[in-house]
Amino acid sequence: MRRNLDLAAMRALAAIADFGGVTRAAHVLNLTQSAVSMQIKRLEESLDLTLLDRTGRGVQLSASGEQLLTYARRILALNDEAVSRLTDTVFEGEIVIIVPADIVYPHIPQVLRHFNTLYPRIKVQLQARNTRKARESFLAGDCDLILTTESRCDPGGETLTRLPLVWIGAPGGQAWRQRPLRLALGRYCMFRPGIVAALDAAKVPWEAAVESESDRTLEAAVSCDMAVHALLAGTEPPHAERINHGGALPDLTSHLVNLYIRPGMDKPGVDALAQLLRKAWDCREEPARAASVAASVAASAAASAAAAE
Repeated sequence: MRRNLDLAAMRALAAIADFGGVTRAAHVLNLTQSAVSMQIKRLEESLDLTLLDRTGRGVQLSASGEQLLTYARRILALNDEAVSRLTDTVFEGEIVIIVPADIVYPHIPQVLRHFNTLYPRIKVQLQARNTRKARESFLAGDCDLILTTESRCDPGGETLTRLPLVWIGAPGGQAWRQRPLRLALGRYCMFRPGIVAALDAAKVPWEAAVESESDRTLEAAVSCDMAVHALLAGTEPPHAERINHGGALPDLTSHLVNLYIRPGMDKPGVDALAQLLRKAWDCREEPARAASVAASVAASAAASAAAAE
């Protein structure tokens, strides 16, 4: 007898893979952690396979889980395409969001993937610009939402998280030991004044080994151990690592990740996208804050229907 795969359980499996754990997946899916765990358990029992590796720190997909994930994505995409084509919806159009390049990873790709599942008819245009240029576009009305990295949050914005700046270098690199310290500096980087001030205050001599507007150029300089750089904790690229300098380098400041939504925005899907962004940066169990994406969708649909009437 053929067995049918549970679509909800496969969506949970995909969310775990995308967001790096059961807790984050539960937030995005608007479910409790135990509900997501139960979905995965039933899926494992139906296939007689272990889909999650729970032996190490955190939860990762097993080899069988990775194999099923490939099929799950195809099945879910086909399901969502069929639903979107066969059902009418008021959610159409385009949303423009601007995000600084240094915080695109790790959350933005997963957020946009799940948003596309919820709103397949809404096109999201993602632009990567530094905070200053993002604010200029926002004030000019050229975008719907922006994320920024700032030392404070201006009126009309909301802070998603506060992250410390950390020193990063090549894996196993030695550039951080050199004096003067060789830096890879972004020409218009918001963090640059604080980095320089911290080094000067600690009396650490430094020089600019690389100056560029390109994040890829800075990453290349760091990965080959030509220089060191500073990024927000958690945004380190895979070819670099946090420097364990034992106090040889000064501590750096922390910065806010802020969200701004254009005032008077009634474009479909904007609230749901903002909610996904909030949840991506907040994995704490806060029932009072865990307003559901489904509720946001329903409320937006009701509001749009009422406006149409």
